[in-house]
Amino acid sequence: MGSLFRSESMCLAQLFLQSGTAYECLSALGEKGLVQFRDLNQNVSSFQRKFVGEVKRCEELERILVYLVQEITRVDIPLPEGEASPPAPPLKQVLEMQEQLQKLEVELREVTKNKEKLRKNLLELIEYTHMLRVTKTFVRRNVEFEPTYEEFPALENDSLLDYSCMQRLGAKLGFVSGLIQQGKVEAFEKMLWRACKGYTIVTYAELDESLEDPETGEVIKWYVFLISFWGEQIGHKVKKICDCYHCHIYPYPNTAEERREIQEGLNTRIQDLYTVLHKTEDYLRQVLCKAAESVCSRVLQVKKMKAIYHMLNMCSFDVTNKCLIAEVWCPEADLPGLRRALEEGSSGATIPSFMNTIPTKEAPPTLIRTNRFTEGFQNIVDAYGVGSYREVNPALFTIITFPFLFAVMFGDFGHGFVMFLFALLLVLNENHPRLKQSQEILRMFFNGRYILLLMGLFSVYTGLIYNDCFSKSVNLFGSGWNISAMYSSSHSPEKQGKMVLWNDSIVRHSKTLQLDPSIPGVFRGPYPFGIDPIWNLATNRLTFLNSFKMKMSVILGIIHMTFGVILGIFNHLHFRKKFNIYLVSVPEILFMLCIFGYLIFMIIYKWLAYSAETSREAPSILIEFINMFLFPASETHGLYPGQAHVQRLLLALTVLAVPVLFLGKPLFLLWLHNGRSCFGVSRGGYTLVRKDSEEEVSLLGSQDIEEGNNRMEDGCREVTCEEFNFGEILMTQAIHSIEYCLGCISNTASYLRLWALSLAHAQLSDVLWAMLMRVGLRVDTTYGVLLLLPVMAFFVVLTIFILLIMEGLSAFLHAIRLHWVEFQNKFYVGAGTKFVPFSFSLLSSKFSNDDIA
Repeated sequence: MGSLFRSESMCLAQLFLQSGTAYECLSALGEKGLVQFRDLNQNVSSFQRKFVGEVKRCEELERILVYLVQEITRVDIPLPEGEASPPAPPLKQVLEMQEQLQKLEVELREVTKNKEKLRKNLLELIEYTHMLRVTKTFVRRNVEFEPTYEEFPALENDSLLDYSCMQRLGAKLGFVSGLIQQGKVEAFEKMLWRACKGYTIVTYAELDESLEDPETGEVIKWYVFLISFWGEQIGHKVKKICDCYHCHIYPYPNTAEERREIQEGLNTRIQDLYTVLHKTEDYLRQVLCKAAESVCSRVLQVKKMKAIYHMLNMCSFDVTNKCLIAEVWCPEADLPGLRRALEEGSSGATIPSFMNTIPTKEAPPTLIRTNRFTEGFQNIVDAYGVGSYREVNPALFTIITFPFLFAVMFGDFGHGFVMFLFALLLVLNENHPRLKQSQEILRMFFNGRYILLLMGLFSVYTGLIYNDCFSKSVNLFGSGWNISAMYSSSHSPEKQGKMVLWNDSIVRHSKTLQLDPSIPGVFRGPYPFGIDPIWNLATNRLTFLNSFKMKMSVILGIIHMTFGVILGIFNHLHFRKKFNIYLVSVPEILFMLCIFGYLIFMIIYKWLAYSAETSREAPSILIEFINMFLFPASETHGLYPGQAHVQRLLLALTVLAVPVLFLGKPLFLLWLHNGRSCFGVSRGGYTLVRKDSEEEVSLLGSQDIEEGNNRMEDGCREVTCEEFNFGEILMTQAIHSIEYCLGCISNTASYLRLWALSLAHAQLSDVLWAMLMRVGLRVDTTYGVLLLLPVMAFFVVLTIFILLIMEGLSAFLHAIRLHWVEFQNKFYVGAGTKFVPFSFSLLSSKFSNDDIA
């Protein structure tokens, strides 16, 4: 719990690693995850560092492993998830592993290439068979007369009947057959007509089934075509056009006998290719199954090895180039573990690696250890900003205040119980692997399961306080109001004349009846827990609940902000800035309590001092609070005797706190700066020191105290005078003071969102009940049951999506805003850097999309 209240103490350590055992030492450090490395070669390019060759080797191994994972995934072989993470491979095994992976890659690429060639040949042969089957119906030839040449006369000069001319100009009639994609048929036909000027005959037929494209592997619809052309020049044009439209051209047989022989040869080759392809796929699957057994462990080993060399590139060499020097941030509690890791890594070496701590003025990174329960709340705080080193961590208090403020806005027993059950289900199944690898939205709910659990639990509590369960009240203890006591027959004749009572005529003719708690027997005492259920029936229910929730929101907000200011005192004490307590924190608390703390006092005093009999005489808190600043000429009744004197005193303290808040700290620092930070007399560069109490000495120091840097020489803090800018300090403090004073007003008003969202949630729940459940329950018994089931289902769906998810998300965001803006800005700087250890546990056994791409 101490670590959660404040970040852990860090130290800067210097590691001296022998060149022969540096790899093993960093491997041991990576397994334990104790240190964060500092880059000592920031001015050196990544390509000029010592171990850039080893990093390239790891990247080459990663490339091979990515290829293996892709091939294994392509054939649907499950990747085994290793239970234990393998250690980084020893240097002796790296070359052997690289050789094995390269050999495996070459074999796989060769087998895959042969498989693709066989598959492409098979698809082409299947296309050829379909083409022969379809084109058989295009041209029916006479088996006995199959001329090789057909003669056509020249139409311009020769007669059509001149046979000698036809014989003289005899030319070959050619055929081009093949397949073309369905979407290119129309454009293909137009291009043939325009390019060949009509000297072609094109015949098409659509294939009944879709075929796989041998080039792309895409399954598409194809058309079989047969082109008859005259002349070699037109034939060249036809073939070029076919190539342009990516047609698959196949030889067209001249005779039926040739067609039959080709068909038989194709069937035989297709059967052989099927057999060879199946054997190739079986062999490839065997190789991939064997590779899949160790690919996950190999991926982790290569990633660990690459991480080690990245860290080694951050180290610098000594003058002899035999020792690597590294600087690391390490928690002070983990220093023994760091020493043990260096001993393990350098075991067997003649000269062991060692470490020593070095002083530094640099701000260390922030480390706050969390577990599964506190991690979600710490993430809420870190989303605002990582805490500065050793400042108070708001996450410890957020564990309670965040779900409580959420529940104030979401207060409903039924809705909170449903949320609690959902979160409890996630908590009980938190070790289920599917939940950890689920989609982004469900994983977000899973990571915040403990937040949802507390939010639901606190909503159940506030729902009992509000007495709200799906917008209905629950009468657990019996109402404290008695209606029968309002009738005149319940009282003696002497008392009836003094009280406004009911009779039968009033009950029949009055639209609304008012209960008077001042009449004996009407109000028998407060409800034991929460709001009395009778208020759910009252017409002035909203008026009563609005007053109650508004005052409650103001009280909770002021307490929350005041607590934030008090937490700032712990920061000042820890950083030894006690003057900030007297000159900043105390004026802030006085300003807050003298105005808004007094408002809380008036609210609680009015609740306690006035009863039902004297409630009509009670003054308005709002009027009294305004009169505190206006000083009215006429004396008012007031809440209590001597109220005017108390208010003047509080206002005087507020007025005195403002200039102290504005000018106290800058003037104090200026006085210390001019006085050289020590009591005494300065003479010619010498300082005579008078040692006083320890508290006085702790107050000494100007700029170094403000920055947290304390130098002690000969019992006195010597403060450097460099860069002391009084104007800048004054302006910074003025801005902070203005922001605080105005923020007290605006932040107090901001807490009224607790009242507003609670009212909105209750009203929306009431509307949903009135529009659905009330209508379904009022239907007669004949069709009521049939109608009630869909109405209940619709009510459940709207309750989950509107009241639980949308309203819950709204209340969640508003609770975050109240913590970030209204609470944390009172004490939390959030300007630190997160401690990111060199740990192999952060590595994944899977490649990201960028690596695969």
